[in-house]
Amino acid sequence: MPSPQNFHMIARAGYAARGIVFLLIAALALFSGLAGGKADSQSALTTLLQQPLGQIWIALIGLGLAGFVVWRLAQSIANTDGQDEDAKGYLIRAALFGSAITYAGLALSALTLALQAGGQSGSGGEQGLAAWIMQQPFGRYLAGIVGVGFIIGGIVTAAKGIRRKFDKYLDLDASRNTPAVLISIYGLVARGVVFAIVGGFFLYAAFTVNPDQAGGTAEALTWVRQLPLGGVIYTIVALGLGAFGLYNFVEARYRRIRMPQISDLKAQLPT
Repeated sequence: MPSPQNFHMIARAGYAARGIVFLLIAALALFSGLAGGKADSQSALTTLLQQPLGQIWIALIGLGLAGFVVWRLAQSIANTDGQDEDAKGYLIRAALFGSAITYAGLALSALTLALQAGGQSGSGGEQGLAAWIMQQPFGRYLAGIVGVGFIIGGIVTAAKGIRRKFDKYLDLDASRNTPAVLISIYGLVARGVVFAIVGGFFLYAAFTVNPDQAGGTAEALTWVRQLPLGGVIYTIVALGLGAFGLYNFVEARYRRIRMPQISDLKAQLPT
């Protein structure tokens, strides 16, 4: 087991890596007309791979995301954030475990891209997830549940920003309108909006029994652009995703990190 200092570095590097990914997604969204490609995590990694020293950067991001997965598992399984032993606490930990699975896939994609030096590692994404879910027993209903989960997650994420509750685990005073606080609010609200739209796609896919109707960040941004004043809203949301990337750097700097102990794991075992 790593030392507490090394574990802190692993977790903070994970937040930084996730921040870089979202900054790349925001850049792709804002310059999609020039750069082409979809504004999603896979396209962000592929675009970075094409830059000078891209293979090295992708490998570092992959390792950073692997560290983020370790931290998410510590939060969910060992309950290092000290969530209450009630329904709300278990739901939060379940969401954190789901985040660990998601970023494990992204970390694997990044490392695979780095090793293949430009080869494709598969798109996966929300459409692939929806297709897999619908192949399971009662898959249509499971896809609907996932959609509702995304919508609830979006509302909770946006509310976390609006109500300034993100400082619960940060050494940061969210009551002050500092640049770090304002960026965090903006980023969390934008991320929450995208989450909710993705959830709507999953619900529509479940309703039509068509996994192709599911979509991720890129599809959510495309849908936003088609709204009245869509160009303005699109830009606001895309910049907000960049702000969410910066929010991850705020977490990398100010997040209170607690290394899991053996006693934490024992406490989670059924008695």
